Amino acid sequence: MSHPLTTSLLPELANITGGRTAVPSYDRSQVSPGIVHIGVGGFHRAHQAMYLDRLMNQGRAMDWGIIGLGVMPSDVRMRDALAGQDHLYTLTTKAPDDTEDARIIGSIIDYVFAPDDPAAAVAMLTDPQIRIVSLTVTEGGYNIDHVTGSFVEDSEHIAHDRAALRAGDYASLRTFFGLVTAALAERRRAGNAPFTIMSCDNIQGNGDVARATFVAFARSVDAGLGRWVDDAVAFPNSMVDRITPETTEADRSDVAARGYTDAWPVVSEDFTQWVLEDNFTAGRPRYEDAGVQLVDDVVPYELMKLRLLNASHQGLCYFGYLAGHRMVHDVMADPRFGKFLLAYMTDEATPTLKPLPGVDLDAYRRTLIRRFGNAAVKDTVPRLCAESSDRIPKWLLPVVRENLAAGRPVRLSAAIVASWARYAEGFDENGEPITVIDRMAGRITTTAARNGEDVLAFLRDREIFGDLADSAEFTSAYATVLRSLHGSGADATLDMLLRA
Repeated sequence: MSHPLTTSLLPELANITGGRTAVPSYDRSQVSPGIVHIGVGGFHRAHQAMYLDRLMNQGRAMDWGIIGLGVMPSDVRMRDALAGQDHLYTLTTKAPDDTEDARIIGSIIDYVFAPDDPAAAVAMLTDPQIRIVSLTVTEGGYNIDHVTGSFVEDSEHIAHDRAALRAGDYASLRTFFGLVTAALAERRRAGNAPFTIMSCDNIQGNGDVARATFVAFARSVDAGLGRWVDDAVAFPNSMVDRITPETTEADRSDVAARGYTDAWPVVSEDFTQWVLEDNFTAGRPRYEDAGVQLVDDVVPYELMKLRLLNASHQGLCYFGYLAGHRMVHDVMADPRFGKFLLAYMTDEATPTLKPLPGVDLDAYRRTLIRRFGNAAVKDTVPRLCAESSDRIPKWLLPVVRENLAAGRPVRLSAAIVASWARYAEGFDENGEPITVIDRMAGRITTTAARNGEDVLAFLRDREIFGDLADSAEFTSAYATVLRSLHGSGADATLDMLLRA
């Protein structure tokens, strides 16, 4: 018999699972809220929530429980899954040697679905016991222009929420910008301290980006409010790292085989890292006691991760998909991909990094290759190929622009962009359709369809690429690879790049 995961099951779980699943050692009834997290998905539950759970298992941070806040219509699925099991879930980490660690995470204590009652969500955020609002809203969630980096103020939902806030109509708010800014406005009106806004997304200077966008939105509502948010709210930068694929039915079945059911377990690699700027408005948990690196300047770590790990994911996914692979570890089983990624990281990404005293970059690069090859994690190539119009401009194009400005090579970076352009055509080398998952999918597939008649058609989208189509050095390398992908295929193109 399989038992549903609930608080009442926890005392029995050690016996049910034969000791294979650890449970919280703390009394969850004693946990009070201190953090609201927007964007509760697999990564947040494998990362930030896990660190809080570590602290709670030490008897610390009991007043820093997490309330999840769903804003998107699809977030109702997470609300329903967690509500049915007292907001508990299973986190299983898998090492390359096939060893596993499974534990029940108890740091999320509630979940609010804002579309049901936006005004109630604002009231929850206004409560002074909430001292941190954290975000994993994806690279595209900050509503910024790819080329200028500025906040896009005239989008439909932003314009709606601006008007609603000016009218004091919290019941119709649609966006996390509107909800969070309404709560800040209420705190200001009551003379209460604001919360910290802590971005945990894979964006260079994520705290700085969060500051710029929230301040711009608040200022567009009311100039005085915008100044107050800029002056009074802390926006720490952070670097987060843990490969966390999407949950599959096989993951649910693995949990059920232990003797209990979990509607939405999480599986991740065993590696984890969190580097966090120690800059908070109203206190914070003692994250350092859970293994978080608290630093004065996150930027060097952030650049290392975004330009080596994240950009390399883009380097393997399009070539890998076109070569016929659908699992990341299958891509990395071909040693040519490891050589290609190490060449990109060493020759083009590393020269753009800031000094990192005490960090062995060669060891870090080789660790990434091993992590990508972790077959136990079962990460998928299509997951890495998704939302490229948000990822490539933030992770790879800064490398290109810095190297062009310094007169350094861009050949391998150009190859990665060309492989995206070929992938975006929407069919593989056997003529099978590719489902391009991207918020700009219609636009980029339409542009990519013109690659055959104009080899630079894809690059001419200035909203994504700026003026890169005007760079002779970049376009020469890009065109060579795109023509090779059309004429010879991904495998032969990879051989050509490695020979050169």
